[in-house]
Amino acid sequence: MEKDRIIIKNKKALRDFEIIDKTEAGIVLKGYEAKSIRNGKVSLDGSFIKEQNGEFFINKMFVAQNPSVHSGDSEKRKRKLLMHKNEIIKFSTKEKEKGLTIIPLDIHTANNKIKVTIALAKHRSLYGNRRKIEEKRLKEETRNIRRS
Repeated sequence: MEKDRIIIKNKKALRDFEIIDKTEAGIVLKGYEAKSIRNGKVSLDGSFIKEQNGEFFINKMFVAQNPSVHSGDSEKRKRKLLMHKNEIIKFSTKEKEKGLTIIPLDIHTANNKIKVTIALAKHRSLYGNRRKIEEKRLKEETRNIRRS
């Protein structure tokens, strides 16, 4: 049995967004897509999550196609997320109320299944990014001073 591990993180989202709430969701994949994801041939750059008819779909997630499988699918097709109805309602109402967005944070394995961690997030302004970087730098400096 495969050990639980993070396959890929969305580092850009962690930098550009302030995370409000997060949860885990399953994802509907085809066989070759699962193999590509397990091999790390996946990217979350520019991907986002939208609701359609009471279901969540992840859009613009790149999954490399297997050359031996000749399917007409796009590498960036939208894929359905598997979540409980109450989680979907909770996230979609918060998204509509507060002007937030839903983004994927990472893809990982759990109990030999491929899962996506999704988050309700607020876009961080340029000023917010600068402030975060400055706080991180100050924290490092104080830690270095304490060590010496």
